[in-house]
Amino acid sequence: MPVVVCQICQEEFYVKNWYLKAGWGRYCSVNCRNKSQLRGIMVRCKACKKEVYKSPSKFSHSKSGNFFCNKSCQARWNNTFRLEEKHPNWNGGNHMYRKILRRNGIIPSCYCCKLKDERVLVAHHIDHNRKNNNRSNLIWLCRNCHHLVHSIKNFEDELKKSLYLHQDWGKHSELLHGDRCLVV
Repeated sequence: MPVVVCQICQEEFYVKNWYLKAGWGRYCSVNCRNKSQLRGIMVRCKACKKEVYKSPSKFSHSKSGNFFCNKSCQARWNNTFRLEEKHPNWNGGNHMYRKILRRNGIIPSCYCCKLKDERVLVAHHIDHNRKNNNRSNLIWLCRNCHHLVHSIKNFEDELKKSLYLHQDWGKHSELLHGDRCLVV
């Protein structure tokens, strides 16, 4: 029996003559034969950075060109990357005000009176444009202070002046005249 070198692991092994004539006997084991049939490549998982084998058919199925080791990695990536404007079903951000404030780490407390009861807090657009959902345009106000901002021009002017002076809507600095917020 002739000695042959495995084409995958370079190990020497014995092969019967008729195996060689039939075109077999190139691999020392079933594992080496299976490795020889792989045509894909190793890619990195987009979420966890693990090396993952992907066959050529998987490359044609991927619309984004991103590859994941399993569904949980894909879901984790989707939930962190495809937010707001990056999501294909984004409709302009209507009704996202509270979520935007929370996601940016802005503590839910009224900017004026420092009330922390989330049941009465609302998101207020500083420029009154409901489509402008930038972090710098949103602050937390309780319903009482929110009503005062929309009904008393003086109150709104002082709020804007305070925001302009402090430039710190994320940390909720004290207002110049914070005691006026408590008046109903």
